[in-house]
Amino acid sequence: MQLTFLGAVGTVTGSKYLLKSGDKRILVDCGLFQGLKQLRLKNWEKLPVKPKEIDAVVLTHAHIDHSGYLPLLVRQGFKGRVYCTEATRDLCEVLLPDSAHLQEEEAEYANRRGFSKHHPALPLYTREDALKALELLTAVDYEQDVYLDDDLTLRFSPNGHILGSAFVRIHNKKTSVLFSGDIGRPNDILMNPPVRIKQADYLLVESTYGNRLHETDDPQIKLAAIINRTVKRKGVVLIPVFAVGRAQELLYYIHLLKSSGAISQDIPVYLNSPMAVDATEIFMHHRGEHRLSPEQCRALNRTAHMVNSVEQSRALNETKGPMIILSASGMASGGRVVHHLKAFAPKPNNTILFVGFQAAGTRGAAMIEGAESIKIHGEYVPVKADVEFISNLSAHADYEEILTWLGGFEKPPRKTFVVHGEPVAADAMRIHIEERLKWQVKIPDYLEMVTLD
Repeated sequence: MQLTFLGAVGTVTGSKYLLKSGDKRILVDCGLFQGLKQLRLKNWEKLPVKPKEIDAVVLTHAHIDHSGYLPLLVRQGFKGRVYCTEATRDLCEVLLPDSAHLQEEEAEYANRRGFSKHHPALPLYTREDALKALELLTAVDYEQDVYLDDDLTLRFSPNGHILGSAFVRIHNKKTSVLFSGDIGRPNDILMNPPVRIKQADYLLVESTYGNRLHETDDPQIKLAAIINRTVKRKGVVLIPVFAVGRAQELLYYIHLLKSSGAISQDIPVYLNSPMAVDATEIFMHHRGEHRLSPEQCRALNRTAHMVNSVEQSRALNETKGPMIILSASGMASGGRVVHHLKAFAPKPNNTILFVGFQAAGTRGAAMIEGAESIKIHGEYVPVKADVEFISNLSAHADYEEILTWLGGFEKPPRKTFVVHGEPVAADAMRIHIEERLKWQVKIPDYLEMVTLD
């Protein structure tokens, strides 16, 4: 086997790994780069492998930094199967067309307002491209062997990050390699814990929180305090959320807080993301993957007013608080939330609350680091609202949780590759694994190719 690292090295985005076994080429994950401009520009670069020469794609899960390049791959000539779990397929049917729509919408807005350096500004891909990509998705059950050819076998195992997320194990008669994807947390309020894996010859492990531990206090207490403080000022709590996972978790926490009386039942809550609305509905169809009962799933839908139309979204910007708005995207890198930021960030009675990892170069990262203004649609918007961050609502395991999961291996992999992390986090994860487990560890470089003996 030969493995080439085409993304998610030196960064948490753009997940792509090309695995060659015999004459087969398998692309594991097909994600978009996000965050810093030099990373986003990679989305427009030519892949080192011709898409038509890739035999199959395997997705660890549906998040755009793992699946969002797929429409472009198909447009460039890929015609093979895309293997994923059933829930990943269902979520991709929501996420990929939405990703295309956002790109088309932002290109149109840039052309209309004239703030792009490109004339005309073009989307990376279109909704039509996304729909063609969806035709190639092939759903596979967890713990079912899929024969990619006579000598190559694929298996998905639950990893607890979001609905449908999976560890991906691919092996031939000589060698096995395990791709961790994004590893979930053992005590997540929504998702079942990651399963333990006993053996793999080679391992790719994520390191998003490789240098950090999640806070151990109850996030409900901090969430209630932030909401109540903002409500007292008659302000707006704007929460940029990832449409899959964090949106549903926040809705459930707000439901619990209202039910317990920790926050007022009368505070209006809006879920302003059609994609998140659809993803919340999908939760009800995959009961075996999460901890919520049918009644608790229904409570998610009752907790918020679902905002669908653009007109309703715009109207929220003119609505006075107190209120809570959940809106995608989670790093404030695009979507409806940026229009809300333009409306609410300049006012000191409001709060911008982040609840997930913020990649370098995103507006979310800038605000958490104390930026006094952020650039939106070619203009600088002052940030006078309170900016808060609840780190332990993340769906990524921290380094201790990852080390505990790694402790389930019956023997060390021949080599472990640390990926999907900013440079400092990845190196910290390398040190933790080397010192704690005494394993052979490497941080690969972008476009590096290694032979898996």
